[in-house]
Amino acid sequence: MATLEPSAETGQIEANDGVRRRDFINVAAVSFAGVGAVAVVGPLLTQMSPSADVLALASVEVDISKIAPGQAIKTSWRKQPVFVRNLTPAEIKAANAVDAGSLRDPQSLAERTKPGKTNWLITLGVCTHLGCVPLGTGEGENRGEFGGYFCPCHGSHYDTAARIRKGPAPTNLVVPEYSFTSDTVVQIG
Repeated sequence: MATLEPSAETGQIEANDGVRRRDFINVAAVSFAGVGAVAVVGPLLTQMSPSADVLALASVEVDISKIAPGQAIKTSWRKQPVFVRNLTPAEIKAANAVDAGSLRDPQSLAERTKPGKTNWLITLGVCTHLGCVPLGTGEGENRGEFGGYFCPCHGSHYDTAARIRKGPAPTNLVVPEYSFTSDTVVQIG
């Protein structure tokens, strides 16, 4: 039940029932503005989400069962070349023999591969200098002075762990996100 109390300002008696009409109008106005904001922002966010063809390129599965030790293949992910190389024990030994601290972009082979799968090196096939595609995946291609990859555009040489060893490239070839879904399939992205 509402109580009647005199107002200190006007001296008139006002009803004090806890919720005033002005409070209701404020709550209604804020609620209306919130619903309007959701109605505007919801479709905008939906429109900005990636389309189905972009989501399809988000990851790619590669069958690695036919890649013999010492061989590499070139595949494509997000419209960029990706090198998948099955390193031989000699290539792994050569990569591990290099002091990572002496490199321009210091990384060990273990940092560039997955535990238990050190023979599988997966990198983007894009030179970090100006974006050319290095050689070294095909049979008989120039692998550079360090047996990895060679960029013919400006002469960057990468070793068997795809680390920059000579030339203008500032960093190693990039290792994308990947995981092994089985012993013969790797998912990139």
